[in-house]
Amino acid sequence: MKNVTEVTIFVLKGSTDKLELQIILFSLFLAIYLFTLMGNLGLVLLIIGDSQLHNPMYYFLSVLSFLDACYSSVVAPKMLVNFLLEHKTISFLGCAAQMFFFVTFGTTECFLLAAMAYDRYVAIYNPLLYSVNMSPRVYVPLIIAFYLCGILNASVHTGAAFSLTFYASNEIRHFLCDIPPVLAISCSDTHTNQLLVSHFMGVIEIITIPIVLISYVFILLAILRMQSAKGGEKVFSTCSSHLTRVSLYHGTIIFMYVRPSSSYSLDHDMIVSIFYTIVIPMLNPIIYTLRNKDVKEAMKRVFGKTRCINKIYFTH
Repeated sequence: MKNVTEVTIFVLKGSTDKLELQIILFSLFLAIYLFTLMGNLGLVLLIIGDSQLHNPMYYFLSVLSFLDACYSSVVAPKMLVNFLLEHKTISFLGCAAQMFFFVTFGTTECFLLAAMAYDRYVAIYNPLLYSVNMSPRVYVPLIIAFYLCGILNASVHTGAAFSLTFYASNEIRHFLCDIPPVLAISCSDTHTNQLLVSHFMGVIEIITIPIVLISYVFILLAILRMQSAKGGEKVFSTCSSHLTRVSLYHGTIIFMYVRPSSSYSLDHDMIVSIFYTIVIPMLNPIIYTLRNKDVKEAMKRVFGKTRCINKIYFTH
């Protein structure tokens, strides 16, 4: 039989029905989302505007910050609107679009974090050849390739998920159209879809995590060989921000997708999903601002210029 999609609207059942709690959660997540947008887009503008941050490391960071702003924007606005509505619905095409962009940005971020680790290895282990090995001819095609990988991965999973049959239930027990909760309400056999998820995400993790680990092993060896304590401290402060980000992101990704389908618990997965879709993007500007001296100095220069302009303006 041909797959016939009877469902045209899905209901997102990931939020509470208690009005008081809805208002509290709406206020909390609105504050987090606004901070995420301002923090990440502010970091992008800071890197573009400060000439001393014009190197591959910070170009990668600006792309990461932009990705986090997009990643959060795929999820947060719809979730916030649903806190205020009685009928928390999303159209069939809207659900497919949300899944597509969600997977695209998430996959791109996995590869980008690996490239950032390799970039740090090149800069620290062989600084004389850094400008050659990480020139725009290298990192611009890399970033484009990461986006294409994200689009490919998202196309496979979104196409496979929304070619299934949905007619018994249209209630998704989640606050977004992620792959596992959508597959959970399908009337079709989802074994192939589950294999696609575990295999594709497994391959992505097998490619990206070793790059990160090997890069940091060589970075650690380089730090141990450094005679200057200040040099080692600067390297560690720069790399620790990225290592913190990688640990948080990949830890949640592995928990969510690279595991047997029998161990899925939608209620627990919602909590984890909130962490990596809402909380981690918010933490990105905090991690890179507090732990990175170059970013701190750039912020001081920007705020210093702003104060000077204000003084000139008000004195005249």
